[in-house]
Amino acid sequence: MISVKQTDLYSEVLKELNYSFGDIFIFDGFIVSEINQGVNFSWNNHAKQIVDDVSCFLGTDGRDLIYISNRINPYAVVAMDWLKFFKNHYYLKGYYVVSDNKFGIMNLMVEELFFRNKIKNFNSIYSAVNWTKKGSAIVA
Repeated sequence: MISVKQTDLYSEVLKELNYSFGDIFIFDGFIVSEINQGVNFSWNNHAKQIVDDVSCFLGTDGRDLIYISNRINPYAVVAMDWLKFFKNHYYLKGYYVVSDNKFGIMNLMVEELFFRNKIKNFNSIYSAVNWTKKGSAIVA
């Protein structure tokens, strides 16, 4: 798996947000996250900051955005924290995970227990972005 920075998609990035725990790439209509190895990704320590920064930059509550988690590194997600995301009145048009390993797919299965809608899995960033650009979003 490769980072957005190593693809021709990088030229389409509107804004890049760099945090100590990972990078966020904002595109027209979607964002891509790449979280660092070993992070225990939670609402309070990570996601809230991303949501606030992306919302401020784009002026949206997310209902018009697709979130693509490009899992180039192994890390854990506090799956129950999806409840905090929705409790704070944030939304997503779609949630896609790019992962080609069993660990990432197992995390995805746990996240699906707390995410309100279906999560679509891809094995490459290109597949996820192409699906997004074709308007094939899973509606949240």
